[in-house]
Amino acid sequence: MTLRLYQIDAFTPELFRGNPAGVCPLETWLSDDLMQKIAMENNLAETAFYVRTGDRYRIRWFTPAVEVDLCGHATLAAAHVIFNFDHYSGEAIELDSRSGLLRVRREGDLLTLDFPADPYRPVDPPAGLAAALGAPPREVYRGKTDYLAVYGSQAEIEAMKPDFGRLARIEARGVIVTAPGSEADFVSRFFAPQVGIDEDPVTGSAHTTLTPYWAGRLGKTEMNAIQLSKRRGWLRLRLNGDRVEIAGRARAYLEGRIQIN
Repeated sequence: MTLRLYQIDAFTPELFRGNPAGVCPLETWLSDDLMQKIAMENNLAETAFYVRTGDRYRIRWFTPAVEVDLCGHATLAAAHVIFNFDHYSGEAIELDSRSGLLRVRREGDLLTLDFPADPYRPVDPPAGLAAALGAPPREVYRGKTDYLAVYGSQAEIEAMKPDFGRLARIEARGVIVTAPGSEADFVSRFFAPQVGIDEDPVTGSAHTTLTPYWAGRLGKTEMNAIQLSKRRGWLRLRLNGDRVEIAGRARAYLEGRIQIN
């Protein structure tokens, strides 16, 4: 069996920035075990698999360790493949997923994800969070899958050196840290050793929590954001009721074949 494989740098206009994702288009679904092994072999934060079903697509995402409910950068990467390598002629793609219906709109080289907003609530910091992050946050919230820890400045986020062993014991998919930005409306980083990713370079799904939080705090619905990983990523965001529009660019790095005998 031969499968197509692409590696796409998402949320960046240039190669070697943003978040690299694997994309594996399929004619029919593989077993869960085989998709997990492919994701493990790719050793990227996420690998997206999709199957076309009529006018729509079904998409699933795997880290090297587990299947996840939602992944923004791998959805952006998959849309880049559908538009540019599958030669999809429309201007919008609809994808069915474990998180419901997702849409990706194309405007030139800008791709805009339409995702459900993640409701969040204030919570007490879980035991060990401040020690794991190296400094106590000013506020802590909990969304569907992640904790959101708020700090006072971009410099604090840039300087953070988490203890990933301790962080892995926090019961969540991951921990988002965020602060007002000096180069954008806000900045963030995302740590998820719980699912096999110490630090994710750019996390679209985390911005389904970040966008409504910062919209409320800044009093506006359109914002620019930077994720401050070593690779950095740039996102244009818009809160639209209970939906979040997450826009960014993508670049293809690799096109290949997987051989499974």
